[in-house]
Amino acid sequence: MKILECNSLVKRYHGFQALNGVTLSVEAGRIVGLLGPNGSGKTTLIKCISGLLTSDGGNILIDGKAPGIETKKIVAYLPERTYLSNWMKVKDTVEMFADFYEDFSAEKAFKLLTDLGINAESKLSTLSKGTKEKVQLILVMSRNAKLYLLDEPIAGVDPAARDYILHTIISNYNPEASVIISTHLIYDIEKTLDDVIFLSYGNVALQSSVDDIRENKGKSVDQLFREVFRC
Repeated sequence: MKILECNSLVKRYHGFQALNGVTLSVEAGRIVGLLGPNGSGKTTLIKCISGLLTSDGGNILIDGKAPGIETKKIVAYLPERTYLSNWMKVKDTVEMFADFYEDFSAEKAFKLLTDLGINAESKLSTLSKGTKEKVQLILVMSRNAKLYLLDEPIAGVDPAARDYILHTIISNYNPEASVIISTHLIYDIEKTLDDVIFLSYGNVALQSSVDDIRENKGKSVDQLFREVFRC
C-alpha cells in the first residue's frame, strides 16, 4: 500500500524552480532517506507534503488524500529549524502537543525525555540547540502518525547522540507507517534506511531500495551518493 504519491510536482520561488516535475511514491512501513546536496529541493518537497507550501503543478496524495486538514491528522513533521518558544518549559511543549494531536502520547514523550536525561521542568531557553532538537524529535515521534517527515533530525546533535536518536526513530514509530528522513549525513543514517530517493536540482535522480543498491551496484548508499553527486 502506498502511503505517499507525488505526481509531476512543481514548485517555483520568484521564478526559480525548486521542484521540477517530481514523481515518486513511498510504501507503508518503510524508512526512506531523502538525499541530495544543498539546494536540491529536499526541504521544499517536505514542506509541500506537510501542507506548509502549495505546489504550482502536479499533485500529492497522502493515504489517498490531498494535503489538508485530514492529512495533518496523520502526518508528523519535524522542521529543520527549532520552532518552540524559549519561554516554555519542556513539559509545556508536551502539554501543547497533547492538546493539538489526538494521536500524541504524553506518556511516551516523558519516557523518552527521561531516557535522554532531559529535565521536563527545564526552560527551553536554558537548553543547548542540540537538546532543543532532541525535544522536538521526541514530540514528533510520540505521535502515532501514518507518515513522519523528519528534516535533518540529526544535524544539530553530537555524534555520540546520533545512534540513540536513530534508535528512537526506529523503535517509536508505528511499524505500518512510513518515515521520510532528509539528511546529508548519509553514512550515519544508512543502516537505518529501507529505501532512498536522490534529489538533484528539483528532479528525482534515483529511487531505489538500499538492498538493490548494495546487490546490483555493489556499493553502499554513501558511495553511490558520492559518485552521483561527485562529492
